Amino acid sequence: MTEKEEYAIILDYLPYGYPMAGKTNPVAQAIGEKTLALLELVPRKGISLAQKEKVYIGPDKRDKIYFISGRLPREKLTEAAKIQLQEFVEQLVAEQEKKFVDFFNNAQAMNTRLHQLELLPGFGKKHTQELLKIREDKAFESFEDIKTRMPSVPDPKKAIEKRILEELLERQRFNLFVK
Repeated sequence: MTEKEEYAIILDYLPYGYPMAGKTNPVAQAIGEKTLALLELVPRKGISLAQKEKVYIGPDKRDKIYFISGRLPREKLTEAAKIQLQEFVEQLVAEQEKKFVDFFNNAQAMNTRLHQLELLPGFGKKHTQELLKIREDKAFESFEDIKTRMPSVPDPKKAIEKRILEELLERQRFNLFVK
């Protein structure tokens, strides 16, 4: 069963639609709060949306969104949306630190040659081996804990943020965080 989004965060609002598209209907670029899906939303008539605004897109009556026109292809993201996306991801990782620290504690080998940790920017085989050894003694409790016990590795919070942005903005062979 796929997880259904209930809320989305507006990344950019185009009151006159996409320039060059020939249509002038308003459209919003948004990201689903749970699955991190990039979505294209059509607001109700007369509704104006603001960046960072949280809107309901669930199955019940929606006050601001008329319908979800579908997934938003990454190449259609506006520059303003990309900036908002970065801020959204930074905030998300900070708010859900425990979930991402658990990732460091529970990450597994994906096959005989590749470990989930190696998909994080800056984490190669050497850092991965070091992290696996250190986490055997005691699970990590926070990003700070990881940095203290492993001063040689890149900033874990920044590595997670970078990976989520890569998964959202570029095609990846494996996705760790974006469904």
